Amino acid sequence: MRRLWMVAVAATAVVAGCGDGGGSAAAPSGPSPTATGRLTVTSSAYTDGGTIPRRFTCDGENVSPPLALSGVPAHTASLALLLQDPDAPRGTFTHWLVWDIDPHTGRLASGGRPQGARQGRNGFGKTGYGGPCPPRGDRPHRYVLTVYATDRSPGLAPDAGPADFLRALYGHTLATGTLTGRYGRQG
Repeated sequence: MRRLWMVAVAATAVVAGCGDGGGSAAAPSGPSPTATGRLTVTSSAYTDGGTIPRRFTCDGENVSPPLALSGVPAHTASLALLLQDPDAPRGTFTHWLVWDIDPHTGRLASGGRPQGARQGRNGFGKTGYGGPCPPRGDRPHRYVLTVYATDRSPGLAPDAGPADFLRALYGHTLATGTLTGRYGRQG
């Protein structure tokens, strides 16, 4: 099963795009196939399925939204998160990867990175958060933020991309939770 999943990751890796250019190697979004539990991810900035405020996009301050986490399993060693746009014109586009988040973290402040956490390379080719930035005139895109509770630190290199991230979490994910927001830009 693990070999089949890794082949699927490699087979679906494509150059993706979002906004006015910039791409990344895509990887399947969503929870690791071995995740059994659910955790809750919310934001005071928008509801699940709601519109992401401009402040958190490329049209605003381009800072990460505030997040609240609950239901993290007691034996979690580390938390990780992945923010992706599955509606990008050239395939899934990665906006944010973070890992080694302390499992006792209940809140992530807007625009911040949790102390001790590490961030990977987003689809814009930069480390850290890159806010929603769909092409002008497209219907609003979905931005899926998935938080993973893991049984170990993923041990990723600082320039890790989404395929590396998901490979490292495979078989080590105890629970997941998602928060989906929408954002569109007029033509």
